[in-house]
Amino acid sequence: MKIYDISHTIRPGMAVWPGDTPVSRAITLKMEEGDPADCSSMTLSLHTGTHLDAPAHYLKGACTVDRIDLSVLVGPAELVTVSSPGGAIQPGGLERLLKGQPRRLLIRANPPTDLGEFPQGYVPLSVEAAEAIVAAGVQLLGVDAPSVDRFDSESLPVHQVLGNRGVIIVENLRLNRVPDGRYTLVALPLKIEGGDGSPIRAVLIDDL
Repeated sequence: MKIYDISHTIRPGMAVWPGDTPVSRAITLKMEEGDPADCSSMTLSLHTGTHLDAPAHYLKGACTVDRIDLSVLVGPAELVTVSSPGGAIQPGGLERLLKGQPRRLLIRANPPTDLGEFPQGYVPLSVEAAEAIVAAGVQLLGVDAPSVDRFDSESLPVHQVLGNRGVIIVENLRLNRVPDGRYTLVALPLKIEGGDGSPIRAVLIDDL
């Protein structure tokens, strides 16, 4: 069995969505200074690094992160590399894969990044691709970009298409060292009451 960690390391100074809360960490106890243990606190956005968008993030009154069905977040997943000649992922690039009706779909379409800088030119999904994903019965979609929508989008049409059909969105996956194929995905969020999202420790398990 091989486990691939597909999460970004959360650290001060890492890139976040422009205008979002930056990551900071404060040491509150230090054994070096005579305290009985090391302890620290962190300030960060719920959409830091590799994270899950709860439907409540973009749909008024929708499901919050603490109420998401965990069975959607654990199980078989398909990872596929997709090219985007038109600047956004199109349904044609997903056609073969969607015929298999994967319940969980992970898409690699961007150059590797360690989030040292915000990748403003990332590859989003087209609305047509989102509609094809919904039609295929996908319940979880993961991407290696900060958003499934374009950077300059204000209405978030791809989020809306996916969320209105109950598709859970995972963003900022780190997929550069994982071959395309079928894996077991584990993508569990923190249980934050009323949360609109959560950082996750996402892993792919190759148990073949």
